Amino acid sequence: MTESTHPSRTTDAFEDPPATNRAIVRAVLLPVKDLRDAKQRLAGALAPAERTALAQAMLADTVRALQGVALARAIFVVTNYDPAMELAAQAGWQALREKQQISESASVDFASALCAERGITHLLRLPLDIPLVRACDIDDLLATECPRPSVVMVPSRDGTGTNAILRTPPTLFPSHFGPDSFAKHQRAAEQVGAQVVLRRNARLEMDVDDEPDLRALLQHDLSMTVTGKWLEESGVAARFRRLAFSAQAPH
Repeated sequence: MTESTHPSRTTDAFEDPPATNRAIVRAVLLPVKDLRDAKQRLAGALAPAERTALAQAMLADTVRALQGVALARAIFVVTNYDPAMELAAQAGWQALREKQQISESASVDFASALCAERGITHLLRLPLDIPLVRACDIDDLLATECPRPSVVMVPSRDGTGTNAILRTPPTLFPSHFGPDSFAKHQRAAEQVGAQVVLRRNARLEMDVDDEPDLRALLQHDLSMTVTGKWLEESGVAARFRRLAFSAQAPH
């Protein structure tokens, strides 16, 4: 995901609250990169078309969960990928179009500034590749009560990444997505005197970046997910099961 230098905003029905209104206004930010270039770390296991299809399936599951969220005043999609812009329009969400993508951190930070300008006080960034996520998981994070300034974070499955981050205010500190982002975000929060709240949630922590992640995902019940359906119908699940069986077989 990448930074936008001068993104434009689509017109929507969201009205900024009065400047004097200090009420909590929660929102979710979903960064979406060009999915044709997604999941490069799976290049050794999946063909380019398979990587794109997997990313699309995981995005569909994340979108379905977001559509059931009750506590978000608004949902923002930051992207320059036309299918994602269309998805946002169909869902009634607010699209922030980027002219250029450079890094996820830059995209999230630019979008966060726009959200803050629009009166958002609590902004939850979610990745698109968490196919097990449910609406209740997202609402549970949004409902976390903590004083300003604060950050609520859910790590990745291995504990090093940042799978969800809720900043109050949205521009509390710059993003550091990438290797060891969880520790970097924690240090950044401490440097600005923010309260840090760690939350664990197995569904939120199950993102898919590489082969071990995909193998771990296949251990879950995916019967109710778009991702699970694609993995089975594409033959990828069967392929991974064969590889796992071969690795366990005596030589």
